[in-house]
This record gives sequence, C-alpha cells and structure tokens, in this order.
Amino acid sequence: MPAPAQPPSVAGGGAAWRHLLLLLTALPLALALLFVEGKAAKPTVAGVLESIPGVKVVYRTKELEEQQARSRIWNETWLAGFFYKPCNYELFVKQSLNMEMAIVMARESGMDWIMHLDTDELLYPGGAPEYSIRRLLADVADDVDMVIFPNYESSVERDDIKDPFSEVSMFKKNYDHLPKDTYFGMYKEATRGNPNYFITYGNGKSAARIQDNLRPNGAHRWHNYAKSPNEIKLEEAAVLHYTYTKFSDLTSRRDRCGCKPTKQDVKRCFMLDFDRAAFIIASTASEEDMLRWYNERVVWNDKQLNLKLLRKGVLTRIYAPMAIVQGLRESGVFTSVIAAAVDNGKVLLKEITDRNSTDPDHEDLPRTFVAANARKILNVVEPAPAYRDDGGASTAVPPLSPPGLDEARGGKAVW
Repeated sequence: MPAPAQPPSVAGGGAAWRHLLLLLTALPLALALLFVEGKAAKPTVAGVLESIPGVKVVYRTKELEEQQARSRIWNETWLAGFFYKPCNYELFVKQSLNMEMAIVMARESGMDWIMHLDTDELLYPGGAPEYSIRRLLADVADDVDMVIFPNYESSVERDDIKDPFSEVSMFKKNYDHLPKDTYFGMYKEATRGNPNYFITYGNGKSAARIQDNLRPNGAHRWHNYAKSPNEIKLEEAAVLHYTYTKFSDLTSRRDRCGCKPTKQDVKRCFMLDFDRAAFIIASTASEEDMLRWYNERVVWNDKQLNLKLLRKGVLTRIYAPMAIVQGLRESGVFTSVIAAAVDNGKVLLKEITDRNSTDPDHEDLPRTFVAANARKILNVVEPAPAYRDDGGASTAVPPLSPPGLDEARGGKAVW
C-alpha cells in the first residue's frame, strides 16, 4: 500500500531536509510534497531537498499564487474567518491552499492517505507493528475516512538547543493519551504558570484517506464536500511537536510578523495565548529578560518536577528521533545528501540563470508541474456541512489549546 503523502509548508530551509530524511528513512513514505518559499526555495537549499528520494518540491511561484487565488476556497464560508488577517492567520490560509493542491498531486501519484505536517513535527507510530506508518494505516477499517494523531509537545531541558531532533527526548503527553484524573490532577504543575497545558496547539493532526470530494479543513483536519467523514483517534501513535525548542524561535517568530506588541493587536496576528505572550516579550524585552522568560516558561530545568511528572506519565521519554539522527550521521547519509545537494544546487542555479536570460517570465523550474495540477482543483462539487463551532457555524478547525480546568469543573472537555 502506498504510504501517505506529506505536504509540509516551509518558510525557512534550516531543518527542512533533515526533517524529510527522518520521515523517509525511518518511516518510509511513498511521497513527500514539500511546499517551499523564502530561504527554502533558494537553489542551494532546494538542491538539498530535491536530492532526497521520494520528495517533490513545490515552489511558491507567481503562477502558483495566481492558481491558488482562483481556488474555490475563497468563495466558501468554512475558511472565511481566517481571510485577510496577518501572521498566523495568513499562514493558516496558505497551508489550507497548499493542502488542497496536495490532494490532487497525491491522488495522481496513487497515494492512499495524505497528511499535513510542519517541519517542526514528526510522526511517532507508537503501537504500530515494525514501527511502520504503512502498517498502522493499512490496519484501519475500510469505512474510516480520517485518522487523528494526538500531538505530544516537546519539553526542552536546556536553553541552548541547536538541533531539536537530535537533542530533545522529553515530551508532554496529550490529554487524549492520559487518564483524566491524572491530567486534571497534575494540570497546574504541568502548566507551570503558562496560559494552557500545552504552550501551543493540543488538537493533533490528522491523516485522510484519499477519495472523491476530499478537501482540507484547516491545517489540523480534513473534510469532504459530499459527506461528514468517519474519523477515529489513535490511542498510541502521535505527532511529536517540537515547539519553541530553540531560544532563537522567540525572535524568529517576531521577525516574521509586523504586528504591534500590544495585548489587543496581537489578537489579530496569533490564535493561541502563548504565541501572543511570546511575541510581546520578544518585541519589548532585552535579550537578558527574554532568556529569563524563556527559562521560566519553556525550559524544564526543575529535575524534581520532571521526575514527578515522568512517574505520573504526564511527561514521557521518546528517543527514536535522536537515535535515527545519530544513525543517519554514522551511516554517512547526511554527508552524501549534502554533497549531492551542492551539485544539484549548482545545476539548478545554472538552469534558472540560463532560462531567465531567454525567458524573463520564467521564475522557477517546477512551475508547469504545479500549474497543471492546480487547474484540476477548480472543479465544483456541492458542499456538505463541515465542522461546526459552538455557534453552529461551519468553520475550519483551528489550532486549539488542550482542555483547561474549566472543562474539568464543567464535567466535559470540548475540542
């Protein structure tokens, strides 16, 4: 059975190729669709990405943007609440448009499943035979349309992390993978003064069976224009989310967003409370104060508390990514990929230079491939009701914080 296609959205090139090496080497996938822009789209970086077997790099060209501007999504209501807003809202819309295109590409490539991951996320196939995503999805009943992977959140133990995949082994488990009395009983200690149990999202990511009328439902879920998908939630497998693992993540997020560092204005830019607080700190504090704040809010440097939460099962150790990175280094895979990327980068740069000199409208090599697939997205099907929020309105599923103590007092957890 073909493995799921993965459409991560990448703005920078630093860890993108290493992320894909982990996915394709440890959890062999049939196809990874990598949507790139900015630094990741530069020839030398793109050469690294294109050197990895099973990867298709999709560049954010002018033609791609024009095709996405004609997507039916702009005329529908389920994503409308995220339109024409800056920062995280703009990214959320861009991811949804990329996912729409990825469905067409994956289907043409004969894929059975599709999943969206960012480059700070890895799939952890806990409970799967042979540590295999393919086996995991092959065992899913035929009538299931969507599989939800709850996410675990990285819990860094130092403030000088450089390579999260090879240096981080401790994760906070998801609400869905904990006994409820443990979750709520340890909530305050696990939260450590932050707005929520997780500093970022807690509603996981999902894989969808590729079929007629499939569409994205925001970056975390999929939906279907013709029916309400039948979904299940996995009890052991998870998405590992490496969030704010480096101190520099504070300033990098700040530098990508032009909002004012006020409590009111950050609501226009960020969906989650911690992201808002982090942006304000990064925009107003000295580096010394930022580092102090980072250690208080993000770094798990209280060894006694860590041990207590590990014993309770709130925290867990997962060494697989570290072991894989070490194995790739020792086997020479990283070195060979980088060497091949240098050659590919030079060739790609020369081709772009040569073609630009004869065709001023040509911007990127894969443009024709992208445009041809994008046109097929525009076929119209009658929409069916989608996910509904508390007000009854159909809407995309945004990144959501895990249940808080209010849900415990109310006797239910709403996702």
